[in-house]
Amino acid sequence: MSEVHEQGGTTATRPTMRDALVEAAFGLFSDRGFEQTTIDDIVSLAGVGRRSFFRYFPSKEAVVFPDHDGCLADMTAFLEQADPAGDPVEQVCDAARLVLRMYAGNPAFSVGRYQLTKKVPNLRTHELSVVWRYERTLAGHLRTRYAARADGALRADVIAAAVVAAHNYALRAWLRSGGEGDVGAAVDEALQLVVDTWGDGAAEGRSESQDEEVVVMVARRGTPMWRVVQGVEAALEQ
Repeated sequence: MSEVHEQGGTTATRPTMRDALVEAAFGLFSDRGFEQTTIDDIVSLAGVGRRSFFRYFPSKEAVVFPDHDGCLADMTAFLEQADPAGDPVEQVCDAARLVLRMYAGNPAFSVGRYQLTKKVPNLRTHELSVVWRYERTLAGHLRTRYAARADGALRADVIAAAVVAAHNYALRAWLRSGGEGDVGAAVDEALQLVVDTWGDGAAEGRSESQDEEVVVMVARRGTPMWRVVQGVEAALEQ
């Protein structure tokens, strides 16, 4: 977010303190490297004190992921408001798209963060903890919806992991490309695979196939294949 101020009859936009800290941090990470940059360096460049930094970020790693807490809150609220009669798999897939929109909303920042994260093991570890929080939020929604099933917890955790894997597969391909291409379409395709496998429609499709008539034919060993086929055709015609 940015603050809007009137200057001489024109509207000027000034970054918030939080945005200023993020901008200063990434500028220093680019120039010096993550490990060589201290929190004191960041607050000095941003023109604020250490207390201001820790008001927004608990650590230097957290400043690299400034938008995830807000996105996680949005995801939680989205799932809490989801229709109880809706397909829970489609709902968690839609929730995952909130994360996509966050990344796609600022491609340059997202690509830069991805490149930085690849270079710094501590950031990769921090990123994995963020991904885990998203996955637990999706699984929590699914566990509630599948509470009446004997395999509810297992199903919920497996589907949540599948949603995260599908989303991240498409997202990371886009990030590796430098933000080129239609990431929305790629994520939609990946998430559709999850819906087709686990969604309510997939279950109905399996039920319909299970209702189809099954023909079992018993033949002596050595029976010519043409006679086996002839027997199956005769049975189907009955």
